[in-house]
Amino acid sequence: MASTLSLTQSELSAVPWSTHPSVDAMIKRSLLGKRASRSLTRFMIIFGIGVAATLACFGGIVAVALTTSVYTFGQTGSAPVDPGVRGGPAGAGAPLQGLTADETAFFQDGQARFADVEVVTKGSNNGLGPRFNSNQCLSCHSQPDAGGSSPAQNPLIAVATLNGAKNTVPWFITQNGPIREARFKRSANGVSDGEVHDLFVITGRTDAPGCNIVQPDFRPAGNPLTGQGGNPNIIFRIPTPLFGAGLIEAIPDSAILANMQSNALQKSALRISGHANAHLSGNVNRSANDGTITRFGWKAQNKSLLMFAGEAYNVEMGVTNQLFPQERDETSGCLFNATPEDTLNFTPTPATPGASNTAVISDIEAFAN
Repeated sequence: MASTLSLTQSELSAVPWSTHPSVDAMIKRSLLGKRASRSLTRFMIIFGIGVAATLACFGGIVAVALTTSVYTFGQTGSAPVDPGVRGGPAGAGAPLQGLTADETAFFQDGQARFADVEVVTKGSNNGLGPRFNSNQCLSCHSQPDAGGSSPAQNPLIAVATLNGAKNTVPWFITQNGPIREARFKRSANGVSDGEVHDLFVITGRTDAPGCNIVQPDFRPAGNPLTGQGGNPNIIFRIPTPLFGAGLIEAIPDSAILANMQSNALQKSALRISGHANAHLSGNVNRSANDGTITRFGWKAQNKSLLMFAGEAYNVEMGVTNQLFPQERDETSGCLFNATPEDTLNFTPTPATPGASNTAVISDIEAFAN
């Protein structure tokens, strides 16, 4: 896919795309170097959908299907216009046809784990909390299919009080509104924050006896649907679609940088500018570990899908793992499991000779593969 990023304008106009009309204009921007973007993550999302990437993000296979629908460039310098959401069935989320038995098993295994419901203790998937945003990957990534974004009906309303939990639903979470993640601009002592402050706690749950931590204070309230006019210290984010993420991981740094420099006149006409996104360490555009471009997360701070999955498991659900082995909240009385809570799964040898085995991997490895 690296060559796609360096296509000329005339070549791009002849490329057949299978995509949402609502992102056609943005795909054009992606391939010309999408504001390179405010976030390379947004570039990831748009490029992934633009090529109708059917990513087996749960099982190890990346599939790209290019069908009909041709995009041609406009002749003016006006900004792209979003025509709205495409109708019809989802064009992403399924595995590639023609997979081997092992590849299919990997996809199905990862997809099943993506749908697992986490609990604190005494279940088959222990490790939820002490603070969390939801209890299942799929709950936040299910529209238009598994691996997408917020569903039409917000599942967090039910999650807030599940199993006896005493959480109050934050004012910006509504039945028909989007799933929102909350970051605070500044902490209580006034210093810069920027961290995810999970919506819910395990206090009151029947599988977390004795825990008494409290939720963050998200007030004052604003408009519950738009999120505007409320606590000015909160920055909202919604779940990013995961379709096409494997493609972004596979693109060489050189292709991203070449794309950023190409088609300067077209970019200028569309007011597109920027650079490959910065790493949170302050080492602009580069990983603090190996110096290469980072790509995943809201600030493109993670280098790989494995790191991205490990961070999400810990930050969004509170499940410690081999990459993030400590709890984010270590309040006494709220720690119930040995850490890391997600570790290697030693699968048994298949009963039938020659049958598939999903190998010895953890949840985060399955999510990333």
